[in-house]
Amino acid sequence: MPVLNRVAETAAEIAAWRRELHEYPELMFDLPRTSAFVAEKLRGFGCDEVVTGIGRSGVVAVIHGRERGAGRVIGLRADMDALPVEEETGAAHASKVPGKMHACGHDGHTAMLLGAARHLAETRAFAGTAVLIFQPAEEGEGGARVMIEDGLLERFRPEEIYGMHNMPGIPVGHFAMRPGAIMASTDRLEITVDGTGAHAAAPHRGVDPVLVGSAIVMGLQQAVARNVDPLEAAVVSITMFHAGAVENVIPPKAELTGTVRTLKAQVRDQLRQRLPEIVSKIAEAYGARAELRWIDGYPPTVNHPGQADFAARVARDVAGTDKVDADTTPIMAAEDFSFMLEARPGAFIFVGNGDSAGLHNPRYDFDDAAIPYGTSFWVRLVESALPL
Repeated sequence: MPVLNRVAETAAEIAAWRRELHEYPELMFDLPRTSAFVAEKLRGFGCDEVVTGIGRSGVVAVIHGRERGAGRVIGLRADMDALPVEEETGAAHASKVPGKMHACGHDGHTAMLLGAARHLAETRAFAGTAVLIFQPAEEGEGGARVMIEDGLLERFRPEEIYGMHNMPGIPVGHFAMRPGAIMASTDRLEITVDGTGAHAAAPHRGVDPVLVGSAIVMGLQQAVARNVDPLEAAVVSITMFHAGAVENVIPPKAELTGTVRTLKAQVRDQLRQRLPEIVSKIAEAYGARAELRWIDGYPPTVNHPGQADFAARVARDVAGTDKVDADTTPIMAAEDFSFMLEARPGAFIFVGNGDSAGLHNPRYDFDDAAIPYGTSFWVRLVESALPL
């Protein structure tokens, strides 16, 4: 069963929704225009229930099938927020908001799920209930966690939940997924090094926090090289290093910031314990003091095997067997859909965006040619999970 004819016929209209969302990007939880656009469309489609304000600015639609069947409920999720990036695509539908753009394709995710909502509300060719979740604040503030804390799962009771993200480098019309970890955890490191200031010409009279901080940067890499099992995946990256104000003064303090990525909770916990030890001991060896503050971010995104296999079967129905990678390589980027997968069985799926610029790049744009595939996937998933 390939792309749905009705979806293909309406793909240009869905793309127009996507481009309107692209022109007016909004950030994190501050989504008044985006949330209103989504809610208006869902009400116009005749969804049985449309609820706004879940998780501050999330929108949830409920669509009952032609038959209630055994009362099963399937959840589908799309993210809505943009990024604080100045767009450089030059597209006719480029962002009209300075300093903001949809550089990760959430406009496309929202449009595809809206297209699926319309089709499901029109046909209702399933037995049970589909819950469509339009989430704010994926880009760094954990909107999925906030929606869960606001009662999303208890109120709408999805038994399984699925998410989808476009992926540059995967051809349009192709899908990729895998059982187990598909994306990494992400945690923030904040390191303060306290030394002793001195004249740059007399470094022996102080304790140089720049030198200490540099040693810490190098030492942290050894945690991955010599503490983590070489068959496991982990990344420690220090991305900011601030110290001093003039060239002839050794400053008294340095501040470093970075990120840790892992695919397993055990490795994450191991590094959470080991990295502060490395930081403090290196500083002590130089006669300085240093402290590492670990700030939890998103856990690894871990697909449940049964649901990942089911998603692969649905994708094959839409795209064909040769266009589905059911054991794709995990990536070390992170995704807050992980919170939903910790709470319910489900899977996270990649849909191809072709040879586009990378995600979070000012030249990135969602490829509208992917819309029929993503929209059809959502419809087929509901109809397959909740057959009449």
